[in-house]
Amino acid sequence: MSHIKPSERGAALLSVLLMVAVLAVIAATTLDRLTLSSKLAANGNALAQARMFTYAAESIAAARIEDLVARDAAQTTLAGDWLGKPQSLPIPIGSATATLRDAGNCFNLNSLVTESEGLYLANAAGMAQMVSLMVVLGTDENTARAVAAAAADWADSDMVPVANGVEDEGYRAATTPYLAANRPYAHPSELRAVKGVTPAIYAKLQDWICALPVFVMSPLNVNTLLPEQAPLLAMLFAPGQMNLTAARSYLAKRPSNGYGSLIRFWAAPELTALGPSPLVQGQVKLTSNFFLLNTQVSFGELVLSGQSMIVASPAPARVIWRSWGEEE
Repeated sequence: MSHIKPSERGAALLSVLLMVAVLAVIAATTLDRLTLSSKLAANGNALAQARMFTYAAESIAAARIEDLVARDAAQTTLAGDWLGKPQSLPIPIGSATATLRDAGNCFNLNSLVTESEGLYLANAAGMAQMVSLMVVLGTDENTARAVAAAAADWADSDMVPVANGVEDEGYRAATTPYLAANRPYAHPSELRAVKGVTPAIYAKLQDWICALPVFVMSPLNVNTLLPEQAPLLAMLFAPGQMNLTAARSYLAKRPSNGYGSLIRFWAAPELTALGPSPLVQGQVKLTSNFFLLNTQVSFGELVLSGQSMIVASPAPARVIWRSWGEEE
C-alpha cells in the first residue's frame, strides 16, 4: 500500500470542497434562472390576458357608441349617463373598469396646421385658440404666443419659422440635439418636445389637449361640454374676452335634452354680445365623433391601464389607436 502524505490528503479534500462549492453555485444560479423564467412566463401570460380583456372593453364601448349615435343622429347628448362614469366589466379573475369620454372636447393640436396637397401649413386661427386656452389656464400671454408658434412649427411641413416660432435650428442647440417633427401630432405627449414647453406649462395643458387625426378646429360638442370644461368655451374668443364664471354658468344651464339647434346655443345674450366669428360658429357642434376609452384591468399582481381612441363615423365605430402601460 502506497503511503499518501498528509499534505496530499489535505489538497484532495480542498479540491473536493471546491468542486462542491462550484456545483452549489451552479445549482443556485440555475434555480434562480428557472424561477425568473417561470415568473416571466406567468407575467407574460397575465399581460396577454389583460390585453384580451381590454380588447373586449373596446368592443363593448364601440357597440355602445353605435347605439348612442343611432339614438339621435342630429345630436349627441349626455342621455344614458355614459360620459365619464366608470363601468365595471365582469372578468373571471381580477377586476376591470372602463370609462368613456368625449374625445373631441379638447384643444386639437392638429388644428395648428391645415392640409393642402399633402403639405401642412401653419394655421393662425389654431394658434390664436391655443394662446387663449393657455392664458385662461394661467400662462402669461407672451409666453403663450411663443409656445403656440413653436407648436405650429413643430407640425408644419416647411423649415421657415412663423413669427416667434422655432424650426430645426432651435432644437439643434439643445443639450441633446434633435429636429422638429414637421408632421402632424400623433399623440398629445409630443408637445413636451416643443421648444418653450416646460414641465409646468405641460402640466397645465395636458388635461386639455388632444391630437385628433383631422386638421380642423377643435370640434367642441356643446351638448357634452361640462361646466368644469369652461376654459374650452373661453378659448374660442380672444384672451380675456369671455369670463370663466359666465362660461361655467352658461354650460350649467344647458337643457337636459341638449340644445337641439346651434341657433339656440348662440342665441344666448352672453354669447351674442361677444360677436363670435363665422369660423367659431362653424367649429361648435351638437354631435360627437371621437371618443376616448380609458381601461384598467387588475389581473393577479398586474394592473394594466390603457387608452383607446374610437371614431364613430363612418360606421362601424372602430379603434384608431391604443396605448397601454403597466401601473407600479
